[in-house]
Amino acid sequence: MQRFYTQHLAWSSCGDGFMCGQLLVPVDYSVPGGATMHIAVIRKPASGSRKGALIINPGGPGASGIDYARGSADTFAAITTHFDLVSFDPRGVGKSRPIRCVTSSQLDAFIHIDPTPDNPQEHADLVASSKRFADDCWARNRNYLSHVGTIDAARDMDVLRQALGDTKLTFYGASYGTYLGAKYAQLFPHRIRAMVLDGALDPSQPTVAENRVQAIGFETDLRDFLAHCANSGSCPLGSTPSSAEKGLDDLEARIDQHPLRVGSRSLGPGEFFEGLALGLYSPSYWAPLATALRQARDGSGGYLLQFSDALTDRNRDGSYDNLVESNLAINCIDRPSPHNVAAFDAAAKSFAKVSPHFGTAIAYGSLPCAFWRVPPVEQAHAVSARGAPPIVVIGTTRDPATPYVWAQALAHQLSSGVLITYDGDGHTAYARGNGCVSSAVNAYLNDRVVPRDGLRCG
Repeated sequence: MQRFYTQHLAWSSCGDGFMCGQLLVPVDYSVPGGATMHIAVIRKPASGSRKGALIINPGGPGASGIDYARGSADTFAAITTHFDLVSFDPRGVGKSRPIRCVTSSQLDAFIHIDPTPDNPQEHADLVASSKRFADDCWARNRNYLSHVGTIDAARDMDVLRQALGDTKLTFYGASYGTYLGAKYAQLFPHRIRAMVLDGALDPSQPTVAENRVQAIGFETDLRDFLAHCANSGSCPLGSTPSSAEKGLDDLEARIDQHPLRVGSRSLGPGEFFEGLALGLYSPSYWAPLATALRQARDGSGGYLLQFSDALTDRNRDGSYDNLVESNLAINCIDRPSPHNVAAFDAAAKSFAKVSPHFGTAIAYGSLPCAFWRVPPVEQAHAVSARGAPPIVVIGTTRDPATPYVWAQALAHQLSSGVLITYDGDGHTAYARGNGCVSSAVNAYLNDRVVPRDGLRCG
């Protein structure tokens, strides 16, 4: 391992004040003398006297840290006077030996498939699509699929910490980035300087249990959106929360039966689900989402299709970034999933009772894992990280994608966990500009001033 921990990164300018480089890591950490690969890294040097580097991760799994850093200079402006802003594309993602499973047209078809099957044929089509995706991933990647899990990405992050010249890690992770941070804390609790986990996942939950809680989270936020829409006086779905819900159900049923043509494509039930989900990630999306739903009601699906494309990282030229492929590849080996379709059928039926609009689709979203050719690299378990300094966990009370109960669970699991609660809708909290959250996080990352456990912001 010494050759990895003693490497010096060669940086070159890559625009907008950023420097880019390549980090050498082993493909398999149990065979450090075997095959190697490169991790794409980006860095914007501190504007003042340097204290160290802040490594950030946007989540996913499968989201590009390179893109996140380029778009986050303003978000972290209070930190980057004294800290380099650093991120990386985790292994299997973006520019770091990306997982590719299918062509862009095949991804279009995979996303278009009805995620809420209403009859045996639709169910058979969904199962066949999921199996085909898993088989194609194996055919293209083989045993590399065993080495893209979060536990290995956390090891890569420790090699990066050393290559940056930091004796201890300063880290901000959003959404799935909290899972990456938790795995780092599991492995290297004594190598942490400061760690913020915003929009937390619960490492103790296997796939099906995790998906059920997320389905409830999206349903909760949807109710807030529908109430807000109805109270706006111009809601295209209805003038009361109940009539708005009926309007949404009617629209969804109509698109399920008769997808809307959009040029050479169409907005079907798969794209409708993705588009609606994206619209709940931030209250700032609610007004555009209402507009997209109005247009879909009137027969034009183009705007809602743009929402779907944004969530799945589909580009305007029809190509995809590898978010969908790497997301499944990482999730399928990070946690155990059932290996029989009947278990997913039972989950879908159960989830639909607590989340009528999202439960079925979210339950079947992990169905490719039933056919995955490589086993999970870990069993789901709590992370205590004994010996770590205080780790700040932030939970948003009505977060659709990472429900608040997960933040509570992670803060409780971590022996040094400190919980900040943001009372609001939408996904994660720090980037919202809320003064209470921002001041607590900035003081902690800059000077290790630990916020009060149980701090509530709204």
